Amino acid sequence: NNIPIDRCAEEGIVVFNTPGANANAVKELVLCALLVAARNVSPALAWTANLRETCGELGIAKATEKGKSQFVGSELYGKTLGVIGLGAVGVQVANAAEELGMKVIGYDPYITVHAAHILSNSIPVTGNLDALLPQCDYISIHVPAMDSTKGMINAEKIKLMKDGVFFLNFSRDK
Repeated sequence: NNIPIDRCAEEGIVVFNTPGANANAVKELVLCALLVAARNVSPALAWTANLRETCGELGIAKATEKGKSQFVGSELYGKTLGVIGLGAVGVQVANAAEELGMKVIGYDPYITVHAAHILSNSIPVTGNLDALLPQCDYISIHVPAMDSTKGMINAEKIKLMKDGVFFLNFSRDK
């Protein structure tokens, strides 16, 4: 997506497409995002940034003990993750989330035989996005930007989601 193909061609530089080459790295970013969301890491960091100035006479240790409960968050274990797009990245995300103890549901009307073989056989794949969305505590989307995927998640789809769902968009351009 970020290689100047025309310029490379002009200079005789051969460029290869390597689908899935960075799938593990993206999977790790998705897992990080799941953990950051579940454990309220961003609000906790913001709160601690000014703690020294705002704790007053209470002191940092006591202020921390008093205030940390507002950032407890929740465990991923037992929560439901919907994975939209079961290509190289989506399959790895689904399998890793299942290993963390999450219930995982996949959606991909175009899943390849190869991806289906790699996907854990205990992860159900649905063909009904509208049925998947209300079940999920977390949703991670991994689809290419194409005419068939533009508008895939819109106001109607968002209304189907649980209140408080975490929606992680790891889609990509062509």
